[in-house]
Amino acid sequence: MLQNIDPLLTGELLRELDHMGHGDTLVVADANFPAHRLGATVIEAPGVSAPRMLAAIATVFPFDAYDGPAMLLMSTTGDPRHDAEELPEVQRELIGVAGLDHDALERFAFYEAAASARLVVRTGERRPYGNALLRKGVVAD
Repeated sequence: MLQNIDPLLTGELLRELDHMGHGDTLVVADANFPAHRLGATVIEAPGVSAPRMLAAIATVFPFDAYDGPAMLLMSTTGDPRHDAEELPEVQRELIGVAGLDHDALERFAFYEAAASARLVVRTGERRPYGNALLRKGVVAD
């Protein structure tokens, strides 16, 4: 056991997050996300909501907002422009947990972007659109 480490951060997950480099992409995905067809490393986290998993990851993962938003969501309308009031609750929760500027991609563009991800953490989130692409930043002093 380690102290001060969120219990959702298993050794396997911590190792994979640590192996990611600056600019690598992480997907926190809902239970319906086609994670295994992407070819990236997939860590299963059944029974955990996407916002809860993102909250745990955010305790150790630096986000990169250098070149645009560090977080991309899946658009629910096909139009990547969205109004915060129109977002599903799960996406509002993801935004609140991450505390990051964000943007959205149309569903198939999101899948295409996710195909280059280094790691997918598929949660037990059953609410639709509970997916986020996150870009890793650098650890600075």
